[in-house]
Amino acid sequence: MMSDDLAFIHRFEPGNRLEAPPLLLLHGTGGDESDLLSLGRAVSPGSALLSPRGKVLEHSMPRFFRRLSEGVFDEDDVRRRADELADFVEVARVRYGIAAPVALGYSNGANIAAALLLLRPDVLAGAILLRAMVPLSQSPQVDLRDKPVLIVSGKLDPIIPASNSAQLAALLANAGADVQHSVLPTGHQLSQTDLTVAREWVKVTGFLQTKEAAT
Repeated sequence: MMSDDLAFIHRFEPGNRLEAPPLLLLHGTGGDESDLLSLGRAVSPGSALLSPRGKVLEHSMPRFFRRLSEGVFDEDDVRRRADELADFVEVARVRYGIAAPVALGYSNGANIAAALLLLRPDVLAGAILLRAMVPLSQSPQVDLRDKPVLIVSGKLDPIIPASNSAQLAALLANAGADVQHSVLPTGHQLSQTDLTVAREWVKVTGFLQTKEAAT
């Protein structure tokens, strides 16, 4: 189902397994609301899928927030866009009757998901961050206890230094999140191993969707 009557153009696919967590799919630069649907279905079969399109355009390519250059973010925009996205998720939860979702984000989408964890943590039940960076130079104090987070980095990633992804893992862990950081022998692009790692993490983490979905 595609819709543009909420704050974001988005697609929603209802789930068919109560035990499968709803996923918030957040695409990378140049992607759209359809980009990660097949990945979401593969990572957590039967999950409800909520997939918005980023509102920021960079050379006509959708993103979730502005950047000043590669790897340098407009942090005021990060904060503003994270709030906007969090508000959308809250409204969409009521509209579609789903529980707090697990974010599944790639690159720019993973970065906005990390920002949601730091700025609006109650919106997410957890997160899968594929090729993520630290989104804010000054992170707020936040309590991420009971938030499972998977970070999957590429050892050969030319965009994200290994020290940055390690810093993000430490930042979230120090805030109380249960962090698993996997480093794969690959670059910035996703691989079949990313899917395998993410799918196993969802299974092992044991997310359970409650019946009180829209409360």
